Amino acid sequence: MIFDRLKRFSIVLEGAERDGPAAFSPGQAVSGRVVLELAAAARLGALRLRAMGAARVHWTESRSAGSSTAYTQSYSDQVEFLSHRDTLMAPPDNGEATVLQAGRHEFPFTFQLPETLATSFEGKHGSVRYWVKAKLHRPWSTVKKAKKEFTVIEPIDINTPALLAPQAGAKEKLARAWYCNRGQVSVTAKIDRKGYTPGEVIPIFAEIDNCTSRAVVPKAAIIQTQTFIARGTKKQKKSVVTSITGDPIPAGKREVWHGRALKIPPVGPSILQCRIIQVEYSLKVCVDIPGTSKLLLELPLVIGTIPLHPFGSRTSSVSSQYSINLDWLSTIPEQLEAPPEYSAVVSSPEAEQSLAPPCRSELGDILEGPFFAYIQEFRFRPPPLYSEVDPNPASDTIRPRCMTC
Repeated sequence: MIFDRLKRFSIVLEGAERDGPAAFSPGQAVSGRVVLELAAAARLGALRLRAMGAARVHWTESRSAGSSTAYTQSYSDQVEFLSHRDTLMAPPDNGEATVLQAGRHEFPFTFQLPETLATSFEGKHGSVRYWVKAKLHRPWSTVKKAKKEFTVIEPIDINTPALLAPQAGAKEKLARAWYCNRGQVSVTAKIDRKGYTPGEVIPIFAEIDNCTSRAVVPKAAIIQTQTFIARGTKKQKKSVVTSITGDPIPAGKREVWHGRALKIPPVGPSILQCRIIQVEYSLKVCVDIPGTSKLLLELPLVIGTIPLHPFGSRTSSVSSQYSINLDWLSTIPEQLEAPPEYSAVVSSPEAEQSLAPPCRSELGDILEGPFFAYIQEFRFRPPPLYSEVDPNPASDTIRPRCMTC
């Protein structure tokens, strides 16, 4: 049998770590090879490759149709992202098998990923998976299969105006117990932006007013919400990613959080563009009120993959927008010219008006930067011509004044 002689049949992807999946981004090329090791010569048929990627959801719900009748309703759906087929070794035209000698044989392959793909994901009721599968055919024998999974990460850049916008909210609740009004609890919270990446710290600014007669406890947590959609029905699963608990607030007191730190642990990025699977995050600030339900305030979050660049593209865009044309510097002579004669400087109103900065419509393409940055060719009024001869000498007919009189 051929498979008694088969020592190894596997798929190796470039960039994959040992015993770990390789990671790619949408639009990248995936390269690898199918490795075949034979202990002896063997007759083989075709070697075919298929790359697949899909999102799948499935769950069941019990339904009741009466007092004693019950049935199970199943919900399933699938979205295909990737489908690529390739033949790495085709059988000869005469229909006979190909003979390979003993040893190691490698069959390289490459294919391009689509530009739009969902991030790999494993959930309770669904998943997003990508894999490469190879099939080795031999006449009069079973098909040998090899499979290799790989990871796709959709890039989410948090350096966008929508994800850099601050998030804030306020909420209040009237505490009641046995139809008695025990006062009101209010909370106001704010975070500096909507987008974060794993490992970052979220500074929480909040004010909690406890106007009740009992102490309350403030808390903050990052919540992950997985939404699975099939046949127009949604199934959600929520879990706490991380949380912090503040000190109890006595009755009639106020607590202020001046940037209370909440660190984001390693979690998967948000999935927002898939039709049947969505992964969303939110920051929840809640207040435990004894004797009544919690006061909850929720702020949306997006977990991205590209971290914040404070001085990145924003600085370059600003500099390009307010660039100044400095070509006139090349026209300045190395030797400075002498200033003009004082008599050549006209002090008429027309001349003084010409010394004023020009209007924006007269400049055209010269003025590319802010108005105050424009230098009007050094058109400042020059000083009088220097001379060692006094232009107004004293007259001889004037009697000198005695300094002692």
